[in-house]
Amino acid sequence: MHIAPAPTIEELAERFTADDLTAVLGPAGDDRERNRYLHWDKLRRLPPPLGLSHEQWWVKIKYARREATRSIPLVDRDGNPFGYTLPDQVHRSLHHVDQRGGGEVAMDEVVTSEREAGSRFLVNSLMEEAIRSSQLEGATTSRVVAKELLRSGRAPRDRSELMIANNYRAIRLIKEMGSALTPAGVLELHRVVTAGTLADPTAAGRLQRPGEDRVAVFDRDEDEAPIHVPPPAEQLPERLEALCDFANADDADRFVHPVVRAILLHFWLAYDHPFEDGNGRTARLLFFWAMHVRGYWLAEYLPISRLIRKAPAQYERAFLETETDGGDTTYFLIHQLGVIDQAIDDLHLYLQRKIAEQRDAEARLGGFDGLNGRQVALLTHAIRHPEQLYTYSGHATSHRVTHETARSDLADLAGRGLLARRRGGRAHRYEPPADLPERLKESPG
Repeated sequence: MHIAPAPTIEELAERFTADDLTAVLGPAGDDRERNRYLHWDKLRRLPPPLGLSHEQWWVKIKYARREATRSIPLVDRDGNPFGYTLPDQVHRSLHHVDQRGGGEVAMDEVVTSEREAGSRFLVNSLMEEAIRSSQLEGATTSRVVAKELLRSGRAPRDRSELMIANNYRAIRLIKEMGSALTPAGVLELHRVVTAGTLADPTAAGRLQRPGEDRVAVFDRDEDEAPIHVPPPAEQLPERLEALCDFANADDADRFVHPVVRAILLHFWLAYDHPFEDGNGRTARLLFFWAMHVRGYWLAEYLPISRLIRKAPAQYERAFLETETDGGDTTYFLIHQLGVIDQAIDDLHLYLQRKIAEQRDAEARLGGFDGLNGRQVALLTHAIRHPEQLYTYSGHATSHRVTHETARSDLADLAGRGLLARRRGGRAHRYEPPADLPERLKESPG
């Protein structure tokens, strides 16, 4: 992907005549940029406002942005600071996230009194993020196999499955990290997410060292020069300390919206690219951690990686636009807020659909005395997936219950003739009978 670097105000001003400067300082005459935070690479292809050249138009825009820029402690390889602005589209997106991503509002709106069901379906969303985030960085295991892996708790069979299992463990580890981020905590996240998957096993959970080849970022479609060369390894310990300081800042001097801070942590670690591999997964985990500690409890269940994987070029462009326009991370903020917006909408639609399916199943299974919500969910799944095998550990993982509770659920269903028990090694496995739909219709329970 090639993006034309944005010229600076100083570069263009040197070439301006007195008339050029007069035009720049005059009235805008066009507000098309108000709701579109355009990069130079896009703006130069549009017709400029009447009476202005593209260069004059760009300088007017950059002057306005410079006045509104808020700096952050991140600096580039040459020591130049990164910053961001808060245009209207960012404020709108942040308002949407505040309304639907934090506190109890989102769950109340979607599932009302069905909190047990909502929690169960959110476990599936947690698995989905673990799978898609790993696939985004090269895991080739299919979604169906990956979910079977996580539900059953069996040992991973290859590197791709191990990546997914690691990522699932790391996402669940976030809740145990506490409210303060430390370099040791970041390294532990990386160790968990990459354990057993790296060419150099000693690289898991440590920064790249001076003398090692730094891992650059290349275009997905072109094998040419790297599109991002991270800072030297000598700077990494200090930069990681600064990242943690920014994560833990108390906003006493200047408020940074929690969602903005979380997105900037994602960008920061991805920019520094401090690890041999697993930088993207670790960066997204830092985003989830920052959202969690600020009360946006729904964030860890959002299918963010699935949306990024659907449009990786847009994700890549957001990084490149930031790097090629003086470290303006607003481009990345806008992209990620769009992803979060869509992820929240998708999750709510998913929950609404699953709750509707749950209620339908409950209605059809109303003739059975004593079935709990977990058993209803399993039978509903079994109708759609007659080839599925169910185990105690898988049932316990899917519903966050003890092994004994899972054993009781499955044994009860087998006793009712709604599951058939099949031995497989030491584990008890249960499968739906071929005529399960008929049994559900005919049996009084």
